[in-house]
Amino acid sequence: MMRVGALDARRWAGLVFAAGPGDGVGLRLIFTTPDGERRDLEDWYWMVSRVGPHAPDGCYARMEFDLAAEPSPASRPVEGTLILEWSRREGAVALRAVAGVPGRVELVADDPWGWKTRWEEGPDGWRAGLGSTEIAAAFAPRARERVAAVVAWEPRSAPGPRSRPGASLDRAQQLLPELDRWIDDARTDWDRRRPRGSGAAEGLVEAVTDNLMWTVLLQPETGRLYAPAGRRWIFPKPRDETPTESTPNPDDWTVFGWDSFFNALALATASGRLAWDALLAGLESRYPNGNVPNWRSRLGGTPDRSQPPVGSFAALKLHLACPDADALAAAWPGLRAWNDWWVADKGGRPRREGLTRGLFAWGSDTALVPERGRLPEWEVGASGHQRAAWESGQDDLPLWDDVEWDPGREVLAMSAVDLCSYRALDLECLSRIARIFGDPAEAARLDDERRRIVAAMNRVLWSDAAGLYLDELPGSHSTRVAASNFLPLIAGVPSARQARRMVDVLRDPARFRGEWVLPTISRDDPAFDDQQYWRGSIWPPMNYLVLQGLRRYGFDEFASELAWKGALMFLADRRRTGFCRENFDARSGRGRGRRFQSWGPLFALGAIEEFVDTCPWRGLRTGSRLPAFVARGDAAVDGAVRARVEGLRIAGEARTVELSR
Repeated sequence: MMRVGALDARRWAGLVFAAGPGDGVGLRLIFTTPDGERRDLEDWYWMVSRVGPHAPDGCYARMEFDLAAEPSPASRPVEGTLILEWSRREGAVALRAVAGVPGRVELVADDPWGWKTRWEEGPDGWRAGLGSTEIAAAFAPRARERVAAVVAWEPRSAPGPRSRPGASLDRAQQLLPELDRWIDDARTDWDRRRPRGSGAAEGLVEAVTDNLMWTVLLQPETGRLYAPAGRRWIFPKPRDETPTESTPNPDDWTVFGWDSFFNALALATASGRLAWDALLAGLESRYPNGNVPNWRSRLGGTPDRSQPPVGSFAALKLHLACPDADALAAAWPGLRAWNDWWVADKGGRPRREGLTRGLFAWGSDTALVPERGRLPEWEVGASGHQRAAWESGQDDLPLWDDVEWDPGREVLAMSAVDLCSYRALDLECLSRIARIFGDPAEAARLDDERRRIVAAMNRVLWSDAAGLYLDELPGSHSTRVAASNFLPLIAGVPSARQARRMVDVLRDPARFRGEWVLPTISRDDPAFDDQQYWRGSIWPPMNYLVLQGLRRYGFDEFASELAWKGALMFLADRRRTGFCRENFDARSGRGRGRRFQSWGPLFALGAIEEFVDTCPWRGLRTGSRLPAFVARGDAAVDGAVRARVEGLRIAGEARTVELSR
């Protein structure tokens, strides 16, 4: 099967045609301004003005770029002045790029990842041989501000007239006259049948599907599709030269641990198949000892540390939304191995044991840290404390400021509420999956282990005075409270009374509630005003996980408030900038961090789940009421504010749901 798409991180304005592992060719756009400046490869990232629709089957895709924007991190796109569109049908792709400003648009032959196959240029077009497939490109009449082409491929070994040499080029040329109508019809058709939101939910579904589909990339040596943390999150190739030498060349791919599982949940709004691909790619990044690492690339990685174990929750939730017994069975061995890794023997103790037996702490296995030449520049010389903080996923969370590094056990000297909660959630979801596979004995064993963690958390970490589970430090509880202190809710740890106490803290405007929610650290913490990375900013995964916990305990009205506040903040920033931000300022609601982060759409996904959702504890859930603050001028019908999503495939059916106040 030919893989087609913007599947290499550097080639957002281009296409990869992959006939198999390590076998393919590419095309990419170059724009040259009237004064001779070129826009190429990474430049396009800084010029994106609108991430447009992208059908999962490639029948239509569109991206807009602001050619007036300087290709630098300081620039801000204003409006799309180059529109790139492409459309796939059986055995062929039509591509068109039109610039709205003076300059020259070119489509050039490309060899992504340094693949050996090259296009052969002839007077009538380009041809290449990919294994048993011949591929060819024919170009429409060229203009300075417009380029268009049809790429077609044919099997070279099949009998019949289409197997002769040159058949693919003949077909590409035959399709050229209908290129514009082909692309225009494809756009109209996809716009008619794509999943969408309307009323107060306008742009809600599209913000998820479009951003995630344009994030899907290829692992070239395996042919597997995956979803990275973002197109700029492909780490440099490890270098064996001097530590100070610049190495701009990116590795072939980079998979991040918990990002992969969140990306799978968001991709399910567009394609169940791609969602499972992303989840399985995350699990395939694991090392032989079972560790699903913080990150891994083709040539590098973090064998010393992992990331929050949310894979089984994502797999179970995904199986309910997009049932696939084979995919779940493929995920099972990796999920089990990862679960075992956290408690594998290390010096006579579980690998990540906390201060109290049965509880857990973030850490790093120092002996497994790669050699200096195999590390990216920012990890060279990192302390054990910093590596453990990276394992938590909340890299500079203020909670870690007050914790010492235990060099003997190679963990932070604490029992961490968040990791204990993740472990309890992981065990519960694995138990439910074991029951799906008809293994009650394994399910019971996992349940017993979970009950021991829950009992220890309630005995050691619960503070009745604070109304929260607090990190255990030597001789005391931590006095600092983060959004992640509410993760026991998603893991089902607190009693109903304890859950009410926790939600009272969450509702306190002096602590967490507000116009912009949820800050990663309490508003009354001295670090809140830092608003730097995990020091007070609002992050999609914390909002999403806490939201799941509120729903689990039946705090539906408050969950709806959190879901819609996050979604409206995200959508407002997207409409204003065209970006899909990494995190948000908890004082202003303004986007921060990377422009295009794959888990940004979790904010919108949380609100989509207010319409229809599947979860491990409540099954298929449909409908809720819109909060009073949700309103748009075009959302009122007969005096009532309404919101609607349609075309979402959940549990095997396309569903349309409308909400009102």
